[in-house]
Amino acid sequence: MDLATILGLVVGIVLVIISICMGDAGIASLEGFLDAPSAMITFGGSFCAVLASNSLSEFVDGLKSIKLVFKVYTEDTGEMIKRIIDLSNVARKEGLLSLEEAAADLDDAFLKKGILLIVDGTDPELVRAIMETELTSLEERHKGKVAFWETLGSMGPAWGMIGTLIGLINMLGNMDDPGALGPAMSVALLTTMYGSMLANWLCAPVANKMKANNGKEVMVKQIMIEGLLSIQAGENPRVIEEKLKSFVAPKDRETADEGGDLNG
Repeated sequence: MDLATILGLVVGIVLVIISICMGDAGIASLEGFLDAPSAMITFGGSFCAVLASNSLSEFVDGLKSIKLVFKVYTEDTGEMIKRIIDLSNVARKEGLLSLEEAAADLDDAFLKKGILLIVDGTDPELVRAIMETELTSLEERHKGKVAFWETLGSMGPAWGMIGTLIGLINMLGNMDDPGALGPAMSVALLTTMYGSMLANWLCAPVANKMKANNGKEVMVKQIMIEGLLSIQAGENPRVIEEKLKSFVAPKDRETADEGGDLNG
């Protein structure tokens, strides 16, 4: 589980609740921030607008994708570079065909696919084209899930404003009772609050975390592509290492330096 995401969401909502309860009425103040019609307009309207923008299956997949932000992306660039160097050493000592046996022990389907293409003697340009096409498809799927939460985040404040306008209209239509204006105005503003919370407490963090995880995964797969093509070209493992380390931030390059034997 990604502790940062859990802490951010939980602590964020807790701080809001605490700030509400710090008023003179204490915990009783929370009752004034709960209003079913406001929630129906803001949340119901936002989700229905997103549903109308997608197919039913895309909408369901978008909702399910929230579980992705709670998973820690475990693939490390340094570890991947070490794995590529180990494969290059095997290929250098025993030939490219020996990589087929090494591929059987790999869990990563993307890396395994690239190795099998190389073992089959596929042209390097075709290998690159196939791998990059799959990587592009992966990015597009990720972008679709990010777009779902960004769209939902943009709908929240908009529907919150719609709810506020509805509340103001109802309030102005009941000007005969001045004592009811304050509570009515309070309820009208709740929809704006709900919409802002939906956008900034939930949707924006979820979309940003998905973007960050996508960037990490794409980088690792780019390392795989460049590494496998370098192995296919018969480059020296040390040259391959230096090439792949260019993907990694300078402060993280020591991790890759601890890889396997580069002397072949």
